[in-house]
Amino acid sequence: MVVGTIKTVIIGASGMLGSDLSRAFPDAVKFTHHDLDITNKQQVLKKIEEIKPYVVINAAAYTNVDGCEDEQDIAFKVNGHAPGYIAQACSDIGAILVHFSTDYVFDGSKKEYVESNITKPINVYGQSKLMGEQEIIKNTDNYRIIRTSWLFGKNGKNFVDTMLRLSKEMENVKVVNDQFGKPTHTADIARKTAEIINLNPGIYHITNEGPCTWYEFASEIINNTVPCSSEEFPTKAKRPTYSVLTNTKTTPMRHWKNALNEYLKENQS
Repeated sequence: MVVGTIKTVIIGASGMLGSDLSRAFPDAVKFTHHDLDITNKQQVLKKIEEIKPYVVINAAAYTNVDGCEDEQDIAFKVNGHAPGYIAQACSDIGAILVHFSTDYVFDGSKKEYVESNITKPINVYGQSKLMGEQEIIKNTDNYRIIRTSWLFGKNGKNFVDTMLRLSKEMENVKVVNDQFGKPTHTADIARKTAEIINLNPGIYHITNEGPCTWYEFASEIINNTVPCSSEEFPTKAKRPTYSVLTNTKTTPMRHWKNALNEYLKENQS
């Protein structure tokens, strides 16, 4: 039997993570939201059936955490139901599905979370993403769900760029110092995805190493930060106090400070 070239499809290719995935998988068939409406089940099944890829990487999501509280219907359509449609399409043709989920599937009551810990989201975004995980598991056995956190990258709104902008606009930038997680460079996780594809089906926690607070993260970006509490900076969606993801299944990625330094150099040159 002659094995052809491995065919990869990237869904959500124009987003922050999707853009880096597109660089990591240059030969992939790339879909943006203009090319494929993932909330349309028949369209998803038809497109995947036509291409018959070896692997489908889904980076499409509604990621506005506060926006999800106001637009719950959209959140559950995009983050909850749609991954199930993609999973069914992959199952129908025997393709591997790689899907990205979030630290916000946890309630923040533990200092750190391994892949097998019980999920209990405390906001609509987390609830919708957990539903997506469940729909995938229900519809295919050949999945790799990658939970990640605090993403920053070139093509999209992110915390690093927001801090750089606010630093120029304000004398002092208040940043919460009582929420803990792991910042993650989208370029790093995109490169890591190729390794995950070749591992066993399951859930993986993939982040850059090193837990910190948002304030500690901000302090590595700008020099005019001031710590504050979550009570001083209320948001529509409740955030978990602790959402540190611990990787127990694969080799660790580099420390987030190293990834951040590279990102800052590349984007300030």
